[in-house]
Amino acid sequence: MELQVTNSPFNQEQVELLNRLIPTLTDGQRIWLSGYIAAFQSGTATAVQTGLIQQNGQIPSPVPVSTPAISREVTVLYGSQTGNSIGLSKKLAKKLEEQGLQVTLSSMGDFKPNGLKKIENLLIVVSTHGEGEPPDNAIPLHEFLNSKRAPKLDGLRYSVLALGDTSYEFFCQTGKDFDKRLQELGGTPLVPRVDCDVDFDEPAAEWMNDVLASLSSTTAAAGTVSSEAITAAVSSGESQFNRTNPFKAEVLENLNLNGRGSDRETRHIELSLEGSNLDYEPGDSLGVFPENHPRLVDELIAAMGWNADERVTVNKNGDQVSVYEALLRHYEITAVTKPVAEQLAKLSPESGLGALIANDAEFRNVMNNCDLLDVVQDYALKGIPAADFLAVLRKIPARLYSIASSSKSYPDEVHLTVRTVRYEARGRERYGVCSVHLAERIEPGDTLPVYIQHNPNFKLPDNPDTPIIMVGPGTGVAPFRAFLGEREETGAEGKTWLFYGDQHFATDFLYQTEWQRWLKDGVLTKMDVAFSRDTEQKVYVQHRMLEHSKELYQWLQEGAAVYICGDEKKMAHDVHAALITILEQEGGLSSEQAAEYMTRLQQEKRYQRDVY
Repeated sequence: MELQVTNSPFNQEQVELLNRLIPTLTDGQRIWLSGYIAAFQSGTATAVQTGLIQQNGQIPSPVPVSTPAISREVTVLYGSQTGNSIGLSKKLAKKLEEQGLQVTLSSMGDFKPNGLKKIENLLIVVSTHGEGEPPDNAIPLHEFLNSKRAPKLDGLRYSVLALGDTSYEFFCQTGKDFDKRLQELGGTPLVPRVDCDVDFDEPAAEWMNDVLASLSSTTAAAGTVSSEAITAAVSSGESQFNRTNPFKAEVLENLNLNGRGSDRETRHIELSLEGSNLDYEPGDSLGVFPENHPRLVDELIAAMGWNADERVTVNKNGDQVSVYEALLRHYEITAVTKPVAEQLAKLSPESGLGALIANDAEFRNVMNNCDLLDVVQDYALKGIPAADFLAVLRKIPARLYSIASSSKSYPDEVHLTVRTVRYEARGRERYGVCSVHLAERIEPGDTLPVYIQHNPNFKLPDNPDTPIIMVGPGTGVAPFRAFLGEREETGAEGKTWLFYGDQHFATDFLYQTEWQRWLKDGVLTKMDVAFSRDTEQKVYVQHRMLEHSKELYQWLQEGAAVYICGDEKKMAHDVHAALITILEQEGGLSSEQAAEYMTRLQQEKRYQRDVY
C-alpha cells in the first residue's frame, strides 16, 4: 500500500497511517514528518514537494517551501553561581537532543563571545547574583555584549530563562540584561523570557516546553518536561531526596564554636545522611528548610485575629494543616516581597499598601526593615480571612549553607557552620530564620529537612598537586575545612594556604585546633590570620594578603588556584581589589592587564568564589 502526499490536507486515515510510521523512523525523519503533518493540519503549508511515503518507512526528504528551513543546531549557555542554572541547562540539552537537535552546551565562562555571530538558535539560562550582578562565570559574556565589540545579531533567535529571588530589589536583573541586549543587537525572541522566583520548577518546565515546541514546530514532537523532572535535574545524584522531597536528617551534634564572652554565636551542626543515598563533594552546599520563630507566628495570628487551629490548604495537592502549622513550616513571614505585597494590597484596597507599592524606591526602603507582622500592623490588614491571606504568601525557601565536611572524612555525615543572627528593630527582637532555629530549637536526635545543592563552580582542582589559596573569614571558612579534610584523605601533595579572620583570637577562632593539627601534619602548608578587634587598627584578611604579596604572587605564577568564600557585599570586593594590587605591584601590570589576568584565572577555573 502506498500513500500519495500532495498539497491538499490529509484525511484522517492518512494521518493515522503516518502516525503509525513515526515510531519506526530515525530522529531526523520523525521530527520532519511530525512537523509535516502539523503543517497540513493547521493549514500553514501552501506548497509541498510531492513524494511517496510507503508503509515500510522509506520516505524521501521533501521540505515545506512556505517557510525557510530552521537550523537544527542549538546553543545552550548557562551562567550559574550555586548550580541551579547548570542542572536546568543539562536537562534542557538532553531534551533537545532527544528531539534530534544538535546541541552545544557550555558555561558562559567557557564560551568564546565572538562565536555569537555564527549561532542561529541560542538558549540562555542565567541566575542573578547579589544586587543585580551576573554570576562569576557570566561576567565575561555580559561585559562583551554590553561593549562596542558586540556584533549585530540579526539572524539570531533566542530565549532566556532567568533565575532570581523576588526578595531582592534587582529581581532576575541579569536575565533581563541579556534579553534586552540581544534584542538591541537584532536578535528575535524564540519565546518570551521567563523570570523565576526561588520556587522555579513549574515556570522553568513551562519555558522548556515552549522552547521545545517552537524549535520542533509542534508540541507533539517535542514532548513535555514536567516540574518533577526539573527538580530531579538540579538535585543530587541518584537519591530520591531533593529540594521538593527533602531528607529528614538526624542531628548528631549542635555546638557553639565561640568562646565565653564573644559577641557572636556560631553553631557547628553535624547531621546524619545515613540511608539517604545523598552524596556531595567539597564546595557543595546543603539546603535546609527552617521553621519560623514560634513567637513571631503567635504574634502574627493574634494581630490578624485568626483561629490558630483553623485548617488551610498549603499546596497544589490539597494538603491541609492548621493556620499555626502553615505559618510555622510552610510560608515565609519575614521578608515581604513586592509580588506578595501587591496581592495583599488587592485583598485590602483601602489599606494604603497600594500607594506604597507605587513608589518603588520607598517600598524597598520600608521593606528592608519590615517583616510580615510590621506590614499587618502598619497597614491595618486585620480582617482578611486566613485562607485568602496565606494563599498569596511565598513558600518558605530553603537556606543554603556551604558544607564544612568531606564525606571521605565523615562518611554518611554532613557538617555546617552557621552564624546566628539576632538584632532589634522598631522595638522588637528579630531573628535570622534558619540560624536561630538551629541555635535555639534543634537538639541532637531532632531531624531537619535537607537536600544537597551541587556547585560545580566551587571545586578543588582536578590535579591534586595544584597549590590552593583559600580566603575565608568567619563562617566563610566552612568549605575550606571540607577542602583540607578531602586533601588529607586523598593524600594530595599540593601546597595549601589559608587566610582566616574574625573579631577576637581568644573567642572567635573557629576550628582552631583542627587548623593547628593540619599545620603540624603538613596538610595545611601556611596560615595567616586577622583578628580585627585585637589591634588598635582593624586588620582584615585582605591586609594579610597584601603583607605577603610577593609570596602570594609567586604562588599564582606557580599555578595556584584562589578560592574566596564569605560576605559578598564588602569582603569579596576588598579581597578582589587586593589581588589586583598584588598583580600590579609584584607583576608590574597595568590596571587593565591585572583585570585581564583575573579574567584568565576565572576562565581557567583558578579563581572561584562562593559568596553571599
